[in-house]
Amino acid sequence: MPKRSEEMLVDLLMSLLLVWITCIPSISMTPIGGQSRTAQTGGSAAASGLGEGQRLLNRAKRGWVWNQMFVLEEFSGRDPILVGRLHTDLDVGNKNIKYVLAGEGAGTIFAINELTGDIHAMKRLDREEKAEYTLTAQVINADTDEPLEPPSEFIIKVQDINDNPPQFIEGPYRASVPEMSAVGTPVTRVTATDADDPVYGNSAKLVYSILDGQPYFSVDPNSATIKIALHGMDREMREEYQVVIQAKDMGGHMGGLSGTTTVTVTLTDINDNPPKFNKSLYEFGIPEDLPIGKTGGKVKADDRDIGENARSTYSIIEGDDLGAFEIVTDAQTQEGILRLRKPLDYESKKAFTLRVEATNVRSEPSSGVPFKDTATVKIVVEDADEPPVFSKPMYLLEVKENAPINTVIGAVTARDPDSYGSVVRYFIDRHTDLERQFNINVDDGKITLAKPLDRETDMWHNITVTATEVRNHSQISRAIVAIRVMDINDNAPEFATEYEAFLCENGKPGQVIQTVSAVDKDDPIQGHYFDYRLVPEMLNNPNFTIKNNQDNSISVLAKHDTFRRQKQEMYFLPIIVTDNGNPPMSSTNTLTIRVCGCSRDGIVQSCNVEAYVLPIGLSMGALIAILACIILLLVVLFVTLRRHKNEPLIIKDDEDVRENIIRYDDEGGGEEDTEAFDIATLQNPDGINGYLPRKDIKPDLQFMPRAGQHSGPNGVDVDEFINVRLHEADNDPTAPPYDSIQIYGYEGRGSIAGSLSSLETASSDSDQNYDYLREWGPRFRRLGELYSVGESDRET
Repeated sequence: MPKRSEEMLVDLLMSLLLVWITCIPSISMTPIGGQSRTAQTGGSAAASGLGEGQRLLNRAKRGWVWNQMFVLEEFSGRDPILVGRLHTDLDVGNKNIKYVLAGEGAGTIFAINELTGDIHAMKRLDREEKAEYTLTAQVINADTDEPLEPPSEFIIKVQDINDNPPQFIEGPYRASVPEMSAVGTPVTRVTATDADDPVYGNSAKLVYSILDGQPYFSVDPNSATIKIALHGMDREMREEYQVVIQAKDMGGHMGGLSGTTTVTVTLTDINDNPPKFNKSLYEFGIPEDLPIGKTGGKVKADDRDIGENARSTYSIIEGDDLGAFEIVTDAQTQEGILRLRKPLDYESKKAFTLRVEATNVRSEPSSGVPFKDTATVKIVVEDADEPPVFSKPMYLLEVKENAPINTVIGAVTARDPDSYGSVVRYFIDRHTDLERQFNINVDDGKITLAKPLDRETDMWHNITVTATEVRNHSQISRAIVAIRVMDINDNAPEFATEYEAFLCENGKPGQVIQTVSAVDKDDPIQGHYFDYRLVPEMLNNPNFTIKNNQDNSISVLAKHDTFRRQKQEMYFLPIIVTDNGNPPMSSTNTLTIRVCGCSRDGIVQSCNVEAYVLPIGLSMGALIAILACIILLLVVLFVTLRRHKNEPLIIKDDEDVRENIIRYDDEGGGEEDTEAFDIATLQNPDGINGYLPRKDIKPDLQFMPRAGQHSGPNGVDVDEFINVRLHEADNDPTAPPYDSIQIYGYEGRGSIAGSLSSLETASSDSDQNYDYLREWGPRFRRLGELYSVGESDRET
């Protein structure tokens, strides 16, 4: 029998409820120290009075709880604190179960009692470090560690307490505000932060107050905006203020934490002070010879403001002679510098009175008009010894280049401007007249010509004339004198260049050979005009003629076409050039015309006449004969030179008493040259029978004995030396078979003077004593004195 619809609906709902319960963890949570957030399961099926289906539902039902726990941060005491408790339906007292905990802080921060499910906090918690922890709890078999239920996730939240004071992270602060600002003008805003929870309680609710800085400033308790609280704060009185601001949490109530910061407030300058001169009257003494542009005095107006607000400009607003002085502003020192604009003259004006004004660059804020101040400046001109003054700073004189010596060219004048007036003397600065072309009269300043002038060499002469006071020679002034040399017609015109014309053999009559122009070193006012003509002997020249081109040039024309190089290779055409000067000057210039071979187009190809003569006059046989003669001459010359070279070195001259003389052209190197020959052999004949030194190395030095010393055992005289050398020459197989003269240099032995040569002495000049030379007689006394002087010089 079908069920009723109500029963079917109940069964459906129960089924859905059963499915929903089986998907929820069976662990229940009970927080400690707060409201219960668990829904406890309890009662048996019989006590509930439910039917069979309801009992089945009870057996499968799991306890459910909100998955959150709460614990206060910064709990006191060292013992762990109970956070909450876990419970499962499987824990009926006779089950072998165990609670395990996993997740953030499990085992370190949080620990769970495996038997009871109690969760404890093991460490002090700080919400500002971590506000919540996510953990997972699970029930497992205590023996096998097998899970009996799925894991359940829950959150432990750390509740905030007021444990952090407010902090000004950006402090200390610096701010600025214009001086004389109105009351309530904002200066700056400070900001404090509190690490406590702004949502939970009043731990992060801040209130601001001012601890130091009154009555000048105030602070808004909520926005922390610092404002002006006092009227008329003047920077010139006090520029900087220290303001201490406090931020307190808990809404400012008692028990709240606080923090402070310092705000340095600087009053910025405004242009509220005028410039002020140190004194109302300034007096300066200025010498009359003060150069233009130099400083005559300084004034200054002080301003209590700073920067741009203190900048002032100076000007002269009244005075005796406003053009005599100017005043400028020194940007560094803010001084007014009085400078001279015109020369002073003590004799004409001895004092000046000026009125100067100092004006601020920026205007006054309230009125918009800049501040000003004025002062009086009195200038006294002091008399000074001034140098002479020329009537003109520069003189321009003219002289003709043919002017004779001592011609007066012009004169310069100068006077002493001082009241007592000294006599002036004139001189030419010879650094500007190195060639001494001019002289000047020292008394009247007349300049005369000292040497002839040539305009073509120097058109202008610039000299400097000095004027010196007789009373004080240090007072000197200078003036420039420019002397222009006027031109006269003293140069004849001449060709502009050395012309060389080329005439083609195949040229036509009337053909232009060359265009000729002239130049003249003179410079007439009316300009140059040149007249060209042939010399009288060439007026009827059969070969060439000239044509005036009306531009100070002429064209040279050929009269016929029969020019041949074989007949005449070169022509010379004299031309007279005359200028239009007064008197006219003329010169004769020669044009060289060379006859050349040209192409049909008139291009010059060759101007050498031999190129045409050789092919006509010589044949191939003649050229071969000439070449053979040249070769024969070379052979004869070679044989002659060879025979001359082989002739013996015997001079066949009956009048030559020397018979045969062997000459050697070997130049020695002086006393220092011991490599070319063995001088010891000539001076020591004892060594001829002994060891002969090598010629390729420097021989060992041998010391010659002095007079009075014992000579060697084989001592010989000059005759013995010559006999020995003669014996060597007779027995020398390499000697020539004919008689010859052999010359030897030998000093001999036995002389009381000894050897004067330094070739074989090992001692230097400084080691020898030449006093013994004075004992040899008057002839050697002078030599001894010379060597003794040399010794004394070296010692000194």
